[in-house]
Amino acid sequence: MMRDITLGQYYRVESFIHKLDPRTKIIGTFIYMLLIFICDTIPCYIVGILMLGLVIKKSKIPLRYMVRGLRSILVLMIFTVVFQLFFTTGGKLVVNWHFIRIYSTGIKMAVILIIKLVLLVMGSSVMTYTTTPNQLTDGFESVLKPLKVFKVNSHEIAMIMSIALRFIPILVDEADKIMNAQMARGADFEHGGIVKKAKNMLPLLVPLFVSAFRRADELSLAMEARCYFGGEGRTKMKPLKYSNLDKIAATVLTVYTVLVIVLYRFL
Repeated sequence: MMRDITLGQYYRVESFIHKLDPRTKIIGTFIYMLLIFICDTIPCYIVGILMLGLVIKKSKIPLRYMVRGLRSILVLMIFTVVFQLFFTTGGKLVVNWHFIRIYSTGIKMAVILIIKLVLLVMGSSVMTYTTTPNQLTDGFESVLKPLKVFKVNSHEIAMIMSIALRFIPILVDEADKIMNAQMARGADFEHGGIVKKAKNMLPLLVPLFVSAFRRADELSLAMEARCYFGGEGRTKMKPLKYSNLDKIAATVLTVYTVLVIVLYRFL
């Protein structure tokens, strides 16, 4: 179950997307997510799916690996569908059985929200699969630098995000080990209702939180021992540099953005 969480894990392979500058991937992901939120028409979704498919193909990440990451939001997807089907009114009455009434508007909204969730999760996952935590830190710090005008420390924000992403696969492995140890002692995480499963998760969550706090404390001590006091005056071993590949990616992203806006305005 815990192995289904793949967000934050770097997938090592040589590809066009892996070679892009992290700033290009961060900005591209942000624009893609923004367009998915704003442009909510069928043609825009079709173009968005095609764009995501092209990026996944160029990243050389197996589709089954991408789909496996969706299992972590399966509960959210089910909750979204149920909420939209039973609490959204309007349009034609499709199902009328006892107290259950499902309208065409509810079905449409459920489908749209599922498409949005899948595109957003898979789109953001491509960035983390193809970018190392160090590259993400440098990329976020560079992208957020203009916020220094508002006295926002871009280095600290980037470091927090990088540590959070780095800890995801570590905590997943830790949770998997704890779960296997508890199952060896007779714990049951698979059977029973929702309430029983929630109670059975307590022996897993308590040691997991203890382990997370212990790792955080060790990390802070290690950073202090190495005289880390923020990013002021620090240099980069591998400075970020745009290449011709980034120009190609920027051109494709511009064409995609213009196409989506045109489809949204005129269709």
